[in-house]
Amino acid sequence: MELSQILDKMGGRKNKKLELRNGIFIVGEGITEQYYFTHLKQLKKYKCSVKPRFFGKTSIDEISRTVNTLLMGGVSVICIFDTDVSTRDAVENGKLTKFKKKYQKNDLVTICDTLPSIEFWFLLHFVKTNKQFVNTKSLEKELKKHLPDYNKTEGYLKNKTWVEQFIDQLNFACVNAKAIDQTQGCSYSNIFKAINLLEKKAKCGA
Repeated sequence: MELSQILDKMGGRKNKKLELRNGIFIVGEGITEQYYFTHLKQLKKYKCSVKPRFFGKTSIDEISRTVNTLLMGGVSVICIFDTDVSTRDAVENGKLTKFKKKYQKNDLVTICDTLPSIEFWFLLHFVKTNKQFVNTKSLEKELKKHLPDYNKTEGYLKNKTWVEQFIDQLNFACVNAKAIDQTQGCSYSNIFKAINLLEKKAKCGA
């Protein structure tokens, strides 16, 4: 089945530009992830597809179904999601473990989870830390020391200005994230894996 047909079944319009087998599709949880990667794509000229219909996935089950559908088109998929719920819920933790195991050897799937939330990835652009935050609220408070106006409203997120403020520190964030030992029960982010892939594709002109 052609990718355009798959997207059509998912509620999207056929688009010949999306039929490239080496294309990259980003799937995520909400509007923060959606707007961040939309702006990142524009600012860094990344070769990827960031579509609203691939976001708003509030559970591992939903993300898995979307990934399976996209893989039918032979494309690469980057999964962006938070793991704060899975640390508090045994059922969700079991689903997350199963999800990771399912795709760990699949070269077309890049899993980029963050604990507790994507705001920790943003924080890594400013400081090197693996501090464990009690909740997302405390994390956002810490982030606002560097991005005072930050908030999760659509009115704020849809303007690329907030991403422009720390885009130059992207490599710093990747180095910081990669250095974290995730076995120590601290905060972490694997979004650096997405950046590495997107940079690689951009450099080779794929």
